[in-house]
Amino acid sequence: MREKLGEILVRKGLINAGQLNEALTLQKEKRKRIGEMLVVLGAVSEEKVYAALAEQWGYDFIPADSLVAKNPNALAIVPEAFAKEHALIPLMLTDTTLTVAMADPDDIVAMDNLEKLSGKRVEAKLASPSAIVGAIENSYEKIRKQGEVTEAIGDLQFFATSDEDDESLVDMSKTAATEDAPVVKLVNLMLQDAINSRATDIHIEPYEDALVVRFRVDGVLMEVMRPPKASHSGIVSRVKILSKLNIAEKRLPQDGRFTVRTPGKEIDMRVSILPLVTGEKIVMRLLDKSGFAFSLTTLGFDEEDGKIFRRWIRQPYGMVIISGPTGAGKSTTLFAALNEIKSVEDNITTVEDPVEYHVPGINQVQTKAKIGLTFAAALRSILRQDPDKLLIGEIRDEETADIAVKFALTGHLVFSTVHANDAPTTITRLLDIGVPPFLCGSVLNLVMAQRLVRRICQHCKVEYEPDEAEMQSLVIDKDFLKGRKFWRGRGCAQCRNTGYHGRTGIFEILEMRRNVRSLVYDNANQDEIRNAALANGMVTLRDAAFKKIFAGVTTSNELLRVTVQEI
Repeated sequence: MREKLGEILVRKGLINAGQLNEALTLQKEKRKRIGEMLVVLGAVSEEKVYAALAEQWGYDFIPADSLVAKNPNALAIVPEAFAKEHALIPLMLTDTTLTVAMADPDDIVAMDNLEKLSGKRVEAKLASPSAIVGAIENSYEKIRKQGEVTEAIGDLQFFATSDEDDESLVDMSKTAATEDAPVVKLVNLMLQDAINSRATDIHIEPYEDALVVRFRVDGVLMEVMRPPKASHSGIVSRVKILSKLNIAEKRLPQDGRFTVRTPGKEIDMRVSILPLVTGEKIVMRLLDKSGFAFSLTTLGFDEEDGKIFRRWIRQPYGMVIISGPTGAGKSTTLFAALNEIKSVEDNITTVEDPVEYHVPGINQVQTKAKIGLTFAAALRSILRQDPDKLLIGEIRDEETADIAVKFALTGHLVFSTVHANDAPTTITRLLDIGVPPFLCGSVLNLVMAQRLVRRICQHCKVEYEPDEAEMQSLVIDKDFLKGRKFWRGRGCAQCRNTGYHGRTGIFEILEMRRNVRSLVYDNANQDEIRNAALANGMVTLRDAAFKKIFAGVTTSNELLRVTVQEI
């Protein structure tokens, strides 16, 4: 005799007898399935109910994070509307079999129609309805996008036989100034898709037998399309024209920029072209100049960290240093700080390379090393401009550090960044650059290391229990994790099936209290400084990431991606 669903869930320890009885009572009132009632009551997740149903009915179960169409041909023969109507998603197509995941494998009408559509035997597997909905949206969106790419490059095949050094191809690109030109369509499609995806970078990478386009979204690269290799030289020429670069030069790196205007947005595109052995690689950085809101409230500070940071950025003089790798959000944090403290009574000036965002009420200087306008040269001139507060994009040499320290010592507030792994190392990095210990200890107010972690997508966020391998990877006492809840995104159309949407900061704030200053005066090493800061209550980057995990904001994978376990 087949075991009942409720009995399976109780046996697995997913619900207790009391919850089952409550669901049975509600089932009699609502006349719905017992599994649905258990989900409504919050006793168990839909995913676990359908895993138990698969065991009851004898079907293979496909979890949400594995529900991906492995063969585009399978999607091509099953219309999207049909898939939505019958809550199914095609997974695999072979010479003899079409494999699908279904919420109801007993749907005879769907099975018959699938056999007619494919002309093959249909093998059904079980998946939860919400997981199938997300998989349908994501999978068929990819088909639509590839169709747009194919349409855009269809006419471009005519130029495939042209050698990439042939002037005819360059002439074609120069005259392809109308929106109807296929190479223009393709580049426009690429740019629009990147903007819609919130991408910060576009990578166009030529390989021996392929051309790959990847977007960096929320700090991680993801492949989005593969145009034909023959379209590569046309794309490069189009980007060079937009950036006012030398089309004929293919041996040397080139840098340029152009602006893209869309409704409500103005995107500054920073272009870098690098010659590879397989052709020229393009990287375009997208900077949204019009739509960025610089606010400390949106950066991810918890209440206590926010109070500490606000206290020190409002001091009349001294230095606030933020450290982290490229792309950690340092500039965003600094401009959010300036935006909060700026007033008509202050003269705030910045020296940057490059100026990424234009901020009203702040005087911004772009360095130009080619003509001698270095950080140090700009700073020497700014000292004669009656400044009150100063932001230096990066302290990277002794001369810049010396001017910044002297500026802070003469009653001014200085903000800057340093490339270092954590807050204590930032101090020793300044000492290594050449700042004397007695000056370093005197001028520093606060040092903060930061990273960006991806946020769990709120549209597909689910609770789960970490397995033994994940627990071991976190390198932490298991007793500390007992009773803690873990979440992750199972993937949906809203997040491009990544499980993440957006980013937030994690912060390691080191206040320069007396015991820390004394250690710096004595030229202490980073371990001694770290121990003193921890005794003062400093929260490390890793512990800050754990807080975000337990709050349901990010995942353990993100912790492992951006932080290092101290040994």
